[in-house]
Amino acid sequence: MNVRKPVLNSIAICMSLFFCLICNAQTPADNAVSASSKNQSDITALDTVYVWGKRQAGIGEIESASEGSVSFGEFADRPLLRTGEIAEVIPGLAVTQHSGTGKANQYFLRGFNLDHGTDFSVSLDGVPLNLRTNAHGQGYLDLNFLIPELIETIQYRKGPYFAEVGDFSAAGSASFSSFTHGPADFAAFTLGEHSYGRLTAVKSLSDATFAAADLTTSDGPWLHSEGLRKGNLMVRHAAGEWAFTGIAYSAKWNSTDQIPLRAVENGSLSSLGNVDPSDGGETSRFLISARMEDDGGIDAVLYAQKYKLNLWSNFTYFLDNPVQGDQFKQAENRWITGGSVRKKWSPASSLWSYQSGAEARYDRIAAIGLYRTQERQVISTDREDGVHQGSIGLWSSADWKASSWRGRFGVRLDEMGVNVDSNNPLNSGTRWQGIFSPKASVAYRAADSLEFYADLGRGFHSNDARGAVASVAPVTGDRVVPVNLFVPAWGGELGARWEQKQLSASVSLWGLKLDSELVYSGDAGDTESTNATTRTGAELLVNWTPVHKINIEMAAAATKARYDNAPQADRIPNAIEYMITGGVAAQLSQRSSTEFTLRKLGPAPLREDDSVSSSPSTLANLLYRYQFDRASLTIEVLNVFDRHDDDITYYYTSRLSSESSGVDDIHFHPMEPRTLRLGIKVPW
Repeated sequence: MNVRKPVLNSIAICMSLFFCLICNAQTPADNAVSASSKNQSDITALDTVYVWGKRQAGIGEIESASEGSVSFGEFADRPLLRTGEIAEVIPGLAVTQHSGTGKANQYFLRGFNLDHGTDFSVSLDGVPLNLRTNAHGQGYLDLNFLIPELIETIQYRKGPYFAEVGDFSAAGSASFSSFTHGPADFAAFTLGEHSYGRLTAVKSLSDATFAAADLTTSDGPWLHSEGLRKGNLMVRHAAGEWAFTGIAYSAKWNSTDQIPLRAVENGSLSSLGNVDPSDGGETSRFLISARMEDDGGIDAVLYAQKYKLNLWSNFTYFLDNPVQGDQFKQAENRWITGGSVRKKWSPASSLWSYQSGAEARYDRIAAIGLYRTQERQVISTDREDGVHQGSIGLWSSADWKASSWRGRFGVRLDEMGVNVDSNNPLNSGTRWQGIFSPKASVAYRAADSLEFYADLGRGFHSNDARGAVASVAPVTGDRVVPVNLFVPAWGGELGARWEQKQLSASVSLWGLKLDSELVYSGDAGDTESTNATTRTGAELLVNWTPVHKINIEMAAAATKARYDNAPQADRIPNAIEYMITGGVAAQLSQRSSTEFTLRKLGPAPLREDDSVSSSPSTLANLLYRYQFDRASLTIEVLNVFDRHDDDITYYYTSRLSSESSGVDDIHFHPMEPRTLRLGIKVPW
């Protein structure tokens, strides 16, 4: 069976549905109404002021206590070390790094080390950003191409309770929305320690079109210069109900990856040093999309992406190859095309309203490979594949509202097909699989300011296409059992939300069970198998405005994560036990403001028997802004207290060149030391 034909046929069906809905979306009368609505929308937009951290009211609208939306405006007041940290406004989510700045971040949420995005789905203006069958990690989520000043809102959801969200969303999902017409024109330049420089500019080309550029360089605090060179260009054009977006992004860098604790303790290696200075990477992403949203309840998206990645890493140093070292290269070159459409119906004479949608995606990976290298030069090939991977998703949900009760009941059906053409014929093949996911949410409004929620649903993440058809391990030649294309997850949640003018709070108790955590390891080129898992936890979010012009926010999350049926070794490595995040935003005067953020991550087991654990870490950042008549000045102090904690910690076996055999040890990536940055922003 050739998977390409059914996949392409399925995509064609969804695209046909897309165009049929658009073509029938409006009558002439509808156009008149839409034009009037747009004029009113433009007037309203001029009067709207967004404040960082202001979470939109949720009572009567949201489906779970852990769901929410944050308005960012120009994202002026949150201190950031790395672009991906904008996602940390999602309560209970931590964003760290174990490698170079150009590499996708590490994400932690609900007892998951999400690696680079396996169970956390993110989209930008309706375009999915997670990468299936990625050279480095399944669901690879690189947010470095975003320009934070162009993000208008982030809507976040946790748990598998939402029919419109599919792959990679077992732990949660986030929808990033950028400005349709762009913020006010500006140019900003930031300088900082370690040769940091960032130039950002936004310019309106017409009433309907704007362009933005973001150029960043940094050597980092590392003994071996990071040499980051990153550039991003975005152009957006709005035409009636349509918005057209183009993005071009490229980056290259050197990596100081995690290092062995023993070498730091014996003085042979600085905590800011590295073992293999030739580690690093280069990547690019080109994206075009078209989105249509109308007053009739239709939201439709078409997109195409071109993505490349070359990543050189060496985590075990000289364990496998004592002469040439263990460095390897992971590389891929892909096209992604797809689209989605959804429609809402709200009958005037009914207690019910409805929404349905369809989505399709096709990844054509011309070459994805794992190579053994020395100083970035290829010395052998572990495996090299060509991959075709396509999917369709159909979903529908019904909303019910009567008196103080609300409910949403949905279903989702996903089908995926893959075709792998490997350099080893034993690892070539075709696979097709489907998954059915029911969802249900109920809310009860006990008072104007108090609402209770109950949620239950099934979600999933997809496995790497190569692991789904493999017969032998690429290096050893040992027989392996192919994994399923889908890993299902069942989740449930009970919660409450309380909202008043100056104080709002939400609390949730949740559980999530994965049938297995079989994952394809891009580092090894084969599949790693683990048992089924169960995670339970509690979350609390408080937002308080004690006096005018001061806003305080705090989020706390605690998680118990365990393997099932493994009483002697049931701990899940890197599952953080608790997390506390918070911030204070203050308008000090008519011209000055400040923002202070704090993040504390609890310990995490590093071995299944809990014999080794990571240490807690604390990170605080501060930003001060002063507004002159035209220009504004910002001062950022990152890692205010100069903590010498770790961004991330692992435990595994490695061998240094001076050692005769492998050593089991902690390997860590330290936080960057205290860093000062100064910025100036002017309109133009």
